[in-house]
Amino acid sequence: MDLPTASDVDQAATRIAGVVTRTPLQHSARLSALLGLEVWLKREDLQPVRSYKLRGAYNLIEQLSDEARARGVTCASAGNHAQGVALACARAGVHARVHLPRTTPRQKRERIKVLGGSHVEIVIVGDSYDDAAAASAAYAEATGATQVPAFDDPRTIAGQGTVAREILEQLGGEPDAVVVPVGGGGLLAGMLTYLADRAPGVRVIGAEPAAAACVAAALAAGEPVELDAAGLDGFVDGAAVRRSGEWTFEVVRQIGPELVRVPEGLVAVEMLDLYQSDGIIAEPAGALSSATLRLSESDGGVRLEPGSTVVVIVSGGNNDVSRYAEVVERALVYEGLKHYFLVEFPQEPGALRRFLDEVLGPDDDITLFEYVKRSNRETGPALVGIELQHAADLAGLLARMERSPIRFEVVEPDSPLFRFVQ
Repeated sequence: MDLPTASDVDQAATRIAGVVTRTPLQHSARLSALLGLEVWLKREDLQPVRSYKLRGAYNLIEQLSDEARARGVTCASAGNHAQGVALACARAGVHARVHLPRTTPRQKRERIKVLGGSHVEIVIVGDSYDDAAAASAAYAEATGATQVPAFDDPRTIAGQGTVAREILEQLGGEPDAVVVPVGGGGLLAGMLTYLADRAPGVRVIGAEPAAAACVAAALAAGEPVELDAAGLDGFVDGAAVRRSGEWTFEVVRQIGPELVRVPEGLVAVEMLDLYQSDGIIAEPAGALSSATLRLSESDGGVRLEPGSTVVVIVSGGNNDVSRYAEVVERALVYEGLKHYFLVEFPQEPGALRRFLDEVLGPDDDITLFEYVKRSNRETGPALVGIELQHAADLAGLLARMERSPIRFEVVEPDSPLFRFVQ
């Protein structure tokens, strides 16, 4: 197969019509006022499967021969792509074996079952998307089932590119920029394919999770490379991919979008603002694009002229409500409002009371207090979490700790110990 073209995207749009929702393009008063831009949200979270992934999956499955349909299909997914495959297979009467990593939220697993019904078999395997992808490839090799890639196939890419086509039609012209969430690069490649041909003046900005920037790594290496699993943060699970696709890499390499690495904590902040201010329930990957606009140039963000028209893609709404405690925690840490310390308290009456009275500020709050161990009779180390009213209050807190007789150590966010408190 050749690389996809804008004409392939047009054909995909015809193919998916009636199954895939033409999602709204909504003006964001909050982001527009906050950033001095004209920001529009492309609401792909309102698809039947709550993400854009249905577009590529359906476009591919619709093109299968009768023989291929009889053999069935298989896919690997962090959850959203599998929902698209499930719905497409239910419509087409095709059997699918779906491979999911153990990190896939329960909410997504349940949705796959509901959408696919008896046409879908779910297999849980490995700890990452790449583990699931390896299992799916092995199954396809053994059975002859057709793989439906989440991003690395021209048909998938063309289907995802229909998002760009709709944006131009709905806006009635060209935006100054489009911000696209990036995992393996399927949506990015589809948007680039269409916009480079039909609206070449539009800036395409790819938003990657800071701890899973596999497309940027591929461009730096000149080919797709695998990220170190130890450094991968799975919080943005819909985009936490260790290796970009071959097809997607080639499209990205030829057209050259701007890429931004977005801190996971900022994604958490934007998720909460989308929910509290806009009433939008976005998963981490769904908030990735809008979070990008909030990143300053000094922190790796992009410069946009005041008043620019910018479209950001809210790419997914499959968020498990049980994760909101983690979302809030990450947001507080990112904003400098939550801090953790190892504190050695003297083992004597009144030590904790003096800490509360003399060290904590009037608006500081202890959110975690757990003795680690009693190393001797004189001191007792404890893990202490403190939430501040304002990020600037940290300097005063540290100064009071320094003046007190206690010994303490700051638990930095990049410390291995920090993983046990998030």
